[in-house]
Amino acid sequence: FRRELLKNHCRMDFQHRVGSKIGSGGVASQSESNRDRRERLRKLALETIDLNKDPYFMRNHLGTYECKLCLTLHNNEASQKLIGSYLAHTQGKKHQQNLARRAAKDAKDAPAQPALEKARVDVKKFVKIGRPGYKVTKQYNHEAGQQSLLFQIDYLEIVDGITPRHRFMSAYEQRIEPPDKQWQYLLFAAEPYETISFKIPSREIDKSDDKLWTQWNKESKQFFLQIHFKADSKQQPIRNITQSAIIPNQRHIPSQNPLNPYSAH
Repeated sequence: FRRELLKNHCRMDFQHRVGSKIGSGGVASQSESNRDRRERLRKLALETIDLNKDPYFMRNHLGTYECKLCLTLHNNEASQKLIGSYLAHTQGKKHQQNLARRAAKDAKDAPAQPALEKARVDVKKFVKIGRPGYKVTKQYNHEAGQQSLLFQIDYLEIVDGITPRHRFMSAYEQRIEPPDKQWQYLLFAAEPYETISFKIPSREIDKSDDKLWTQWNKESKQFFLQIHFKADSKQQPIRNITQSAIIPNQRHIPSQNPLNPYSAH
């Protein structure tokens, strides 16, 4: 009978037992699970927390460590275990909740910081007095075989301290006329005059210092700009440059503007 009982005991079925397998250890107890969890939290804290920068980490006169935020005491035997106990505590639920409460309290008690004001740029506003007078001259450089244009813009009533500006604009930037890739625009601007533009052939500009130059005569208040087109074997004669039907080599004198406060009456 004893032999039969031992034989049946060896044949006991373990497959329906919770968390247990044949040849494995027994199910861990609650205390063992807590110990393993604290060890994992300690290792995690060792990688992410610097105790030298932790404001709540304190060592008392007994040589043990305290958490000043949670008022907990960590009094393990060995020094490494002391630190490990505190590090595991910092990853716990209680410490994390106290950190959140402290952050909310600090944010509530902190005085409202005034928003930084952005630097304000005063926008200069001028009353437009119409278009300036201008003169366009077509030229040809026989030595280089280049065609050029000389622009003379009269800004007799320009604001003091303002220097006329110019820029090239492609046909696809403007919104006045349907875009045409054969043309580009040359703009001139100076306050308080309106910005004017000239429609010129869309050819490559020679930007050498002696081929593209500007000059502003403060005494006569005239602005000069000369441009040279790069030599091309297929270049064609420059047709009339259009800016309200500009005729080459003819001076355009603007009509009197009744809103111009500077015009002579």
